[in-house]
Amino acid sequence: MHSIDQIYIDGTFVTPHGEERFDLYNPATAKVIGTVRLGDVEDTRRAIAAAKRAFETYSRSTVAERIELLHRLHKAVAARADDMSAAMTEEYGAPPERAHWTSVYAAQSFLDAAKTLETYPLSRRIGTAEVMMEPVGVAALITPWNANAGFICSKLATALAAGCTVVIKPSEMSAIQTQVVLEALHDAGLPKGLYNVVNGRGDVVGNELSTNRDIAKVSFTGSTAVGKTIMRAATETLKRVTLELGGKSPTVILPDADLETAIPLAVAAGFVNSGQACIAGTRILVHADRLEEANRLVKAAVENTVVGDPLDARTEVGPMVSLKQWERVQNYIRLGTEGGATLLAGGEGKPDGLGGYFVKPTVFTNVTNDMQIAREEIFGPVLSVLTYRDEEEAIAIANDTDYGLQAVVIGADLAHAHEVAGRLQAGRVLINGMHHEPFAPFGGFKQSGIGREFGTFGLEAYLEPKSLLGAFAA
Repeated sequence: MHSIDQIYIDGTFVTPHGEERFDLYNPATAKVIGTVRLGDVEDTRRAIAAAKRAFETYSRSTVAERIELLHRLHKAVAARADDMSAAMTEEYGAPPERAHWTSVYAAQSFLDAAKTLETYPLSRRIGTAEVMMEPVGVAALITPWNANAGFICSKLATALAAGCTVVIKPSEMSAIQTQVVLEALHDAGLPKGLYNVVNGRGDVVGNELSTNRDIAKVSFTGSTAVGKTIMRAATETLKRVTLELGGKSPTVILPDADLETAIPLAVAAGFVNSGQACIAGTRILVHADRLEEANRLVKAAVENTVVGDPLDARTEVGPMVSLKQWERVQNYIRLGTEGGATLLAGGEGKPDGLGGYFVKPTVFTNVTNDMQIAREEIFGPVLSVLTYRDEEEAIAIANDTDYGLQAVVIGADLAHAHEVAGRLQAGRVLINGMHHEPFAPFGGFKQSGIGREFGTFGLEAYLEPKSLLGAFAA
């Protein structure tokens, strides 16, 4: 049993003032595997004060000093990669491939931030002015359970590269992951107060971070509903806000695509991280004339998807994170049937022989874009197959959503697929594959968020431009 009894303030593990205990579950077994003691408002204010003190010195650090610090963090986090993977698997049932990818990504984030900083001009001349890019101040980083370790590291890396100090509020459901990452960060031996971590609830710790006048910026990854709450709370002190929120991503399979290749890719894009991913491609768009063939291939791909123990290297879809999430997914499966869609694979209930919070990977066909299952983020392995008559209709359907985080385009003619990708309203559009570019901006259109992370766009989200006029002769 895990018993996490401390938070991290001013370079030290401390017992929180808050006394509430939160149970941690293994979703593959539905059994309690530990508890975490949650911080409260007093703990949060202490963490903010520590970060504010540290900012006075760290904000004046040199680029070379920050890069050296980021390299130390990379080394420390990389040393705990296996422990991070194990924690993700135990705590939210991450499939093995996803857990491994995230642990590598977490450590690599520090090197990526260092590389971005190496070539970024923190001072430049514009006419007779010198424009200096200065750290915005103390930043609050709020991370989600489905990618907790990765987002702690990537957000922290970017903030530190900019010269900010931070207070991190990780998901209370991810306390084991947080503990592993925190121990790794501590081993790097950074100056006190640069980062502070308070486990706690969103309506307590998160609310204080969103309203406290000493927080200059909030970076949040999570649901659109919570993102709106944070944005409203932050307006009173005009905090800078970066929000990476929900999605209902389309996978547009063009008429010239080889369905034997395209369909397995589309299904994999939808089931990424067991469907518990904001980028999951949960709407598959195929030409109406190819629906029968597409249905056959989708059904086969789903039936070949390995669902089961996250400790098994063959597993592609693990459990839902909690009973609440399992029930939410079951409800959407019922809504799909009641709404007039045709169940192609899966359905309600658990896969044979599995307990815990496992869901049958499910696909509906004959879905129209006005159905609930096509419009709302389900956050589970539930996909919808929609049809279009021509390319213009395909683009219209893909864009007819409140979200715009990611999209996929699959086609034989790369130049034409590129043209279609350019017309989709999404922050990232992947062409013929599940690609990742760590230096390209990541974020959403519409209700998928505000602002961008990664690379120079992410770095600038933690910087404020200041013009020194008269610095140069006319």
